[in-house]
Amino acid sequence: MNDDRARKVFKMTFASIYPHYVAKIERKGRNKTELDAAICWLTGYDDEGLESQIHQQATLEEFFSQAPQINPNAPKIKGVICGIRVEEIQDPLMQKIRWMDKLVDELSKGKTHNEKYS
Repeated sequence: MNDDRARKVFKMTFASIYPHYVAKIERKGRNKTELDAAICWLTGYDDEGLESQIHQQATLEEFFSQAPQINPNAPKIKGVICGIRVEEIQDPLMQKIRWMDKLVDELSKGKTHNEKYS
């Protein structure tokens, strides 16, 4: 991903992508509670913190920089998102964003973060 495109992704708000995550997992019979659990597992936010980030319109850059603690098992998240292996992404912020995307992807396929990465 080129630098201009990456910067655009970093400036997207979490609030703008969250409804897309919800819609994706709900189409597959999952629910918002499961989604929130996966995102909280990755970032260390609690439900209140997650809602606060949405309300504050935090960019993805802010969302991850303010995250209480990235789960130490997050580097175990492997696989392909947008044609790129998440474990090979060099930019730390982009890797965190793609880890979140991968968790959402797996949740929509019936897998949970607890089954795979804990």
